[in-house]
Amino acid sequence: MTAHPASDDLASFWMPFTANRQFKSAPRLLVSARGMYYRASDGREVLDGCAGLWCVNAGHCRDEIVAAVQQTAASLDYAPPFQMGHPLAFEAAAKVAKVMPAGLDRVFFTNSGSEAVDTALKIALAYHRARGEGQRTRLIGRERGYHGVGFGGISVGGISPNRKAFSGSLLGNVDHLPHTHNLEQNAFSKGQPAWGAHLADELERLVMLHDPSTIAAVIVEPVAGSTGVLIPPQGYLQRLREICTKHGILLIFDEVITGFGRLGRATASEFLGVTPDLITLAKAINNAAVPMGAVAASRKVHDAIVESGLPGAIELFHGYTYSAHPVASAAAIATQDVYRKEDLFARAGRLAPVFERAAHALADAPYVKDIRNLGLVAGIELESRADAPGARAYEVFVKCFEAGVLVRYTGDIVAFSPPLIVEEEQIEKIFGTVRKVLATVQ
Repeated sequence: MTAHPASDDLASFWMPFTANRQFKSAPRLLVSARGMYYRASDGREVLDGCAGLWCVNAGHCRDEIVAAVQQTAASLDYAPPFQMGHPLAFEAAAKVAKVMPAGLDRVFFTNSGSEAVDTALKIALAYHRARGEGQRTRLIGRERGYHGVGFGGISVGGISPNRKAFSGSLLGNVDHLPHTHNLEQNAFSKGQPAWGAHLADELERLVMLHDPSTIAAVIVEPVAGSTGVLIPPQGYLQRLREICTKHGILLIFDEVITGFGRLGRATASEFLGVTPDLITLAKAINNAAVPMGAVAASRKVHDAIVESGLPGAIELFHGYTYSAHPVASAAAIATQDVYRKEDLFARAGRLAPVFERAAHALADAPYVKDIRNLGLVAGIELESRADAPGARAYEVFVKCFEAGVLVRYTGDIVAFSPPLIVEEEQIEKIFGTVRKVLATVQ
């Protein structure tokens, strides 16, 4: 692998969610990783403050996971998932099912969070049709929600830039709840804010507007990540659950970010005490070693679809060539074993108060207008420049990288979600570096 590619070598790769011209004029290249650190192309160690892309929860290049990938690639490079199977797929599903909330133990594998979301939406529609309520076709998402980049995901999602170029081709029969972000009421809340549970009652209004018999599912992130770390108000998710149950609507939690230890439990559902009907998963399911996603479905949903089919007939006309790919499945099995053996979910819970204190210590830093956190995830919202929204957080991101710390930014929000193996001194370094950088930006 070339550490310093020629400028022409950068042209072929059309980079996702990236200002391509800006990046290629001054590229930031990572060439290796181990534990809590990346190594940049100039040889510097870079402390990973965001678990790659919210996904490397067990730390980088874990020996057990690497070995599982290598061994499987050498023995079973691929097996078709349609009308065929391989043992690793069933073992991986069982491992994932074991840590899901009670009853959500039927696992459909995909290759990404985006595919998991579109799969969950299709399962919801199929469930109602199987029960004789095929008129339930409406889907409800939430403003500022991020559910990947499939047409289903951006339709129920609520981030404007992700939608506007494709607005003429989005799914119909979709509506959106208001988001829960309110700086006037909740700025600098630690953990779940006290204000905002009443916003869930907007679902009741939408139900009455559209007629409950037309609504198939509601999808929300328990903790909204990509939009800038929005923490659910106390009681908000419980109220959504109550309304969905009352009207026979399926509740989908998008846990692509929160799944597998981010909040100190296997799922945000478990941590927050609210059980949905479907959970979308990806990222940390196999430590991001190989692309993989999944939907964990309740037995109620699974059985309604599977038992409605004629004997010998396909019950759900859906799937992917790489669903439960052998190498991805092997990585998932090894990853779940690492989580269990090292008790990493509980470790994250123990570190959460340390992480919270370090994040909120920046309340007096320049330009900081809000700090919010839950578990091992935090967001610091900065004042925007009048003529360039997002530019200040981007500058923080670049300068932190130059100082040896990788953070995330979205708009003018800097986000943090380190691997669950992070040490206290590394937490201090992450936020201490941000403090130093904030003192230098304009």
